[in-house]
Amino acid sequence: MISWALWDWGSASFNAIILTFVFTVYLTKAVAADETTGSARLGLGLTIAGICVALLAPVTGQRSDVSGRHKLWLAVHTGVVVACMVGMFFVKDSPSHLALGITLVAIGVVFVEFGQVNYNALMLRVSTRDNLGRVSGFGWSMGYFGGLVALTFVLFAFVQPDVGLFGVTSEDGLNIRVVALFCAVWFVVFALPILLFVPQGPPSGQDRRRNFFASYVVLGKRIADMWRDDRNTLWFLIASAIYRDGLLAIFTFGGVIAAGTFGFSSTEVVIFAIGANLSAGVGALLGGRLDDRFGPKKVIVGSLIALVVVGVALVVLPGKASFWVCGLVLTLFVGPSQAAGRTFLARIVPREREGEAFGLYATTGRAATFIGPAAFSGFIAVFGSQRAGMAGLVLVLLVGLLVLLPVKGPEATSRAA
Repeated sequence: MISWALWDWGSASFNAIILTFVFTVYLTKAVAADETTGSARLGLGLTIAGICVALLAPVTGQRSDVSGRHKLWLAVHTGVVVACMVGMFFVKDSPSHLALGITLVAIGVVFVEFGQVNYNALMLRVSTRDNLGRVSGFGWSMGYFGGLVALTFVLFAFVQPDVGLFGVTSEDGLNIRVVALFCAVWFVVFALPILLFVPQGPPSGQDRRRNFFASYVVLGKRIADMWRDDRNTLWFLIASAIYRDGLLAIFTFGGVIAAGTFGFSSTEVVIFAIGANLSAGVGALLGGRLDDRFGPKKVIVGSLIALVVVGVALVVLPGKASFWVCGLVLTLFVGPSQAAGRTFLARIVPREREGEAFGLYATTGRAATFIGPAAFSGFIAVFGSQRAGMAGLVLVLLVGLLVLLPVKGPEATSRAA
């Protein structure tokens, strides 16, 4: 289980440092001509990345199931993300480098999502039905704690000092560019244990000769079967796709909002990120235990209600203090809702169909990753402020909650049986 969870620890270098609190903030504040333009273009880039995930992730995940080579494809996808982070070293603090920076971030988003598909599938190799909640929560918490450790290091080694480790300064954005190289090394080191020690699952037994486009036909038939025979599962997939993208967007744009709307400096953003990762990690650990005891739906619904209420407060309240308080409370509930989401499906489907259904959740559920960025950038475009973009993210969470409410959770299914 520890070897499996270390991939999450390593991927935090991209998710927490590159995508959320350091590199995207650098793009919008230092590389772009102005923050509003930078935020809108970043949102557009991430929207395009989400559309690519939507079109490709379901089929790439399905083909990994057919071949049984989840670890091989996890290695390939991890390698592409690492290469993107190495490329970020060449993004200097000039508007002429903005397109390169956003392109590398967008490609990294696509392939870290592909990697997450195979990583989630391998969770079934290190857990049982009785401890799925704790294992999932442990994995999410390792991601957050890994982000905390990595952020703390880059803060004191590169971001905060006038002259950092190895004599690095902020000239031409060198300190942030070196952080990208550090993230690449971090991900490589902590991705190795899952590739070396976690057992590989068997192939699904389906025809390996199926061409790429024929896989879309198979995917369509599976969804049609769900519509006919198991709409409860299908509605959960839809609801989870919406609310999980809202959760992802909170972390994706959290640093950008802190800097642009609440006036955080780069150092303050990183310090807040450390607290946010600690809060989310603790929440994921506690949520995993509540999941095993009360069921995942109660954990998800309770977390989403809290997120919507606190999110509305953050939209209307001014000042750094309100962002600190509301932001840390938000992240406390992000962890449990994320961890419980991937255990929900594993508990609700029959064991003989668990692998297929979980793979569909891990792929098509991630296929909606354009909704949050589109809501954020769209509200900015309409209303002309980052604060309006925050309201767009709250709306995504609310819609996900409303779609989830009619879905029967594993608790209700057990009682009906």
